[in-house]
Amino acid sequence: MPRTRKPAAKGRSAKKSRSRGRDRNRRGLLGIATRLVYWCFVLCIWGGIAAAGIIVYYGAKMPAATTWSVPDRAPNIKIVSVDGQLIANRGASGGEAVGLHEMSPYIPEAVVAIEDRRFYSHFGIDPIGLSRAIVTNLVGGHFSQGGSTLTQQLAKNLFLTPDRTLERKVQEVLLALWLEHKHSKDQILEMYLNRVYFGSGAYGVEAASRRYFGKSARDVTLSEAALLAGLLKAPSKLSPARDPKAAEERAQLVLAAMRETGKISDKEYKTALSAPATRAPSYWTGSENYVADTVMDELPDLIGDVRGDIVINTTVDLNLQKLAEQSIRRLIDESGKKLNVSQGALVSIDDSGAVRAMVGGYDYSTSQFDRASEARRQPGSAFKPFVYMAALEAGRTPDSIRNDAPIRIGKWTPDNYGGKYYGKVTLATALAKSLNSVAAQLTMEVGPDAVVEAAHRMGIQSDLQANTSIALGTSEVTPLELTSAYVPFANGGYKPDIHFIQRITTANGKVLYEGTTGSAPRVIKADIVGMMNSMMTGTVEVGTAKKAAFNWPSAGKTGTSQNSRDAWFVGYTANLTTGVWFGNDDGSPMKKVTGGALPAQAWHEFMVAAHEGVPVRPLPGTWKSTPSDTIVPDEIPSADASQPPAAPPAAVGQPAPAAQAPAPARQARPAQTVDADGFGMPSDGGTTASVGHPVPPGDVGGPKKRRQTSILDILSGG
Repeated sequence: MPRTRKPAAKGRSAKKSRSRGRDRNRRGLLGIATRLVYWCFVLCIWGGIAAAGIIVYYGAKMPAATTWSVPDRAPNIKIVSVDGQLIANRGASGGEAVGLHEMSPYIPEAVVAIEDRRFYSHFGIDPIGLSRAIVTNLVGGHFSQGGSTLTQQLAKNLFLTPDRTLERKVQEVLLALWLEHKHSKDQILEMYLNRVYFGSGAYGVEAASRRYFGKSARDVTLSEAALLAGLLKAPSKLSPARDPKAAEERAQLVLAAMRETGKISDKEYKTALSAPATRAPSYWTGSENYVADTVMDELPDLIGDVRGDIVINTTVDLNLQKLAEQSIRRLIDESGKKLNVSQGALVSIDDSGAVRAMVGGYDYSTSQFDRASEARRQPGSAFKPFVYMAALEAGRTPDSIRNDAPIRIGKWTPDNYGGKYYGKVTLATALAKSLNSVAAQLTMEVGPDAVVEAAHRMGIQSDLQANTSIALGTSEVTPLELTSAYVPFANGGYKPDIHFIQRITTANGKVLYEGTTGSAPRVIKADIVGMMNSMMTGTVEVGTAKKAAFNWPSAGKTGTSQNSRDAWFVGYTANLTTGVWFGNDDGSPMKKVTGGALPAQAWHEFMVAAHEGVPVRPLPGTWKSTPSDTIVPDEIPSADASQPPAAPPAAVGQPAPAAQAPAPARQARPAQTVDADGFGMPSDGGTTASVGHPVPPGDVGGPKKRRQTSILDILSGG
């Protein structure tokens, strides 16, 4: 018996041993879990203490809660013309405050569905939404979602700056809790909808509804409400006035969210998709809105933040503005398809630097991009006056003789239009006929740096590359800066500050800003002004801009870039300087449109109307040409700009000797073509009209950068 019991005892002993091992393992795991829970609890306590400390620290920086109050609605900015006519309302433009019960019920439903689904259930902060946003951002590796509620957004808009700092976020949370305590959900939503920015200068649903649909927020349909709600993610980017396709795609997401939350039925969803919102093309179509946009850009630098309703008196003459717009639109309507031209711009500036009219495109409602002040294009021969000015300052005169013949500068051959050359000509004739050969010779004589300096001194702000091809306008400029650089020719040699705003007042008449009318610095000597005006008068009288002439003494210069991609005429009287540009946004060529065609026509129409009833004044400066039989010409260089002056000139129509001057910095590319304005520019292929050598590329003008003029500009980023 004892023998039979021993195995059983051993078995029981083994079982007990295994059981004790499992118990020890369970106790070990339990201990680990207990310790983990304990330390998590400790960390939570310390984390809570740290969070509370941060909240107390930043909260202490805020004013006492008893002093908090909801500020008035966003101020209105009224922009008027020089004679007091309304140009535009910005800020809360055209939109009164609308009660939640008055507006279309689709608007608040759409906003809640896409922006804050738990708006009516949370206490100002949505922990669920915040947690989801944190997880999404961590998984995605970048910030793609925000966890702010509508209450937090309202708090930010009402009280805080848009800075993304921990301090601002803490203050936003505290203010959101205060708003929820002081106001009902409907009151918070109503305040939000009447203050939030919807893009294109529209603050509040009423302003946005009238801006985009030409109707009150009371009458907005489901599809229109979805579009409005969709704008809140990125108002400027998604504005249907700027990108209708993006706005509609976002509206479809809003409709889907409304269906998911049960705000609309499947039938309503399908109906709204089949009938998308259409914006009102008749609202904000006027070109004066390009002026209003520019004014709004300048406003912060003049008075800082706008705290109340203000009135901005501009320098713009609204009647002239309308005339300019009508001229640009009429010419494009009549000739756009035939000549493949879709856009135009016009800038007119008086002698004091006040902008009297500025048209930034064919139709503001379809494109808010301002081609007058933002688009940089090659000016072509319209840049040549700065070449001739530099030559006159170096001792030449309008009667100086140059040999207009084929030349070669390194590997570049600046041909005249059609390969036609005139032999010995005066500088006055060369400028009037826009002869590229002579302009290139002058640039070689005085040096490209002198030309760049002259252009910058006159008012060109863009970077200019100091190479020989600058003679033909290869560096890009805006119509506004090119026109402003001609103003000293019109006013006797002075460079005024170009400005749109003359006064800013409160609604009660208190002056917040007054433009100064101090003396402008002289940038050209009086005798040089007289010679330049004498030469550029020839452009209008017998040269490339004869279509621009009218019964006032006037002068100017045409310009056309390669393959007629840009066509310009900048001209002036002693009263106004006006620049006109025609082209296409994508840079596609027009059909043989030159500066002497559409631009000169638009300039003529505008200037005739602008000078009606105005006493005639001569251009400043006097200069008389020397009779040809008594001309004592200065040294006449040969067509080869690198040869000494004593060398005989090249025969007209014959190739020039090979130049020894250094080639332009960029490597040569295919040969050039010449446009009808006499603007020899590189093309994508083919041969030149004479020598047929490669030339610099068409983008030789360099990058689109604003010229830094002082250390203050550099420090301020201006």
